[in-house]
Amino acid sequence: MNPLTILIVIACYFALLFFISYLAGRKADNAGFFSGNRSSNWLLVAMSTIGAAISGVTFVSVPGMVATSGWAYMQMVLGFTVGQIIIAYVLIPLYYKFNLTSIYQYLQQRFGMSTYKSGAWLFFVSKMLGASVRLFVVGEVLQLLVFGPLGVPFWVNAIFTVLIVYLCTFKGGVKSLIWTDLLKTCCLILSVALCIYFVLRAGVNIDGWTSNDMTRTFF
Repeated sequence: MNPLTILIVIACYFALLFFISYLAGRKADNAGFFSGNRSSNWLLVAMSTIGAAISGVTFVSVPGMVATSGWAYMQMVLGFTVGQIIIAYVLIPLYYKFNLTSIYQYLQQRFGMSTYKSGAWLFFVSKMLGASVRLFVVGEVLQLLVFGPLGVPFWVNAIFTVLIVYLCTFKGGVKSLIWTDLLKTCCLILSVALCIYFVLRAGVNIDGWTSNDMTRTFF
């Protein structure tokens, strides 16, 4: 695909994100920024949690991991399922019972300030490391497909990407994140559907199986 076409698609996507952030955050106060005023629609929040769990690494590395490890990746999916059940039936009731905004408030009330600070710092460091890896992977892909062919150095690519992400989130807070993650969820579902369609249409051969064989097997 032409680098300019990819850049136009990315620009349209971020323009939509800016628009959503503006609509979600234009009337947000301090409470709205951090907790969404506890008034967000439950269905939107549920759908957005799918998008919150994915990133550029999901699109780039997970398909390759599944291709190499096969059904072994299903162990992680099952682990996610168990974790979501624990969150729904153990942690969420605690949030409502003690009127909490984060799990670290519970750690402070239950175990003291030292546990609160330790948990917060461990979360901060782990998220920074994970976000750095995800940003690097996405930056490498953009550099390969867009910025490299246009002669733009990688450091400009990285600064531009970080700036865009910051501008999308700093204004709207939690409400903005809910709507932008909902958009990510919709894009994920649409991309999966399109991938299945084009793979079946192209008749791709995978480990001796053509897409026509898979279509007859599963449908």
